[in-house]
Amino acid sequence: MSVPELSKSEFEKFIKEGIVFIDFFAEWCMPCLTMSPIIDELSEKFKGKIKFGKVNVGENQELAQKFKVSSIPNFTILKDGKVIEQFIGSMSEEELEEKLERVLKN
Repeated sequence: MSVPELSKSEFEKFIKEGIVFIDFFAEWCMPCLTMSPIIDELSEKFKGKIKFGKVNVGENQELAQKFKVSSIPNFTILKDGKVIEQFIGSMSEEELEEKLERVLKN
């Protein structure tokens, strides 16, 4: 199952509770496309622990601005609606998995 793409209207409800991973991306961004299968893979691994969603910055500029997304791919982790971590650029599945594990431990 792939990660759902969120519109502005769904977004607030989606991030309200628990730990949420948001992938801010654009269709024309090659590193974003490279990260997509990795994120799908990790969303399966962390099922039930972390919710995964994607936001297309081209279609949701307001959300991108709200989260100060200036470079993509941009990965934002929220806990109960508040940003607890944000990182930019592509990385290996291992690296990203490690970051997610760390968030769960805190």
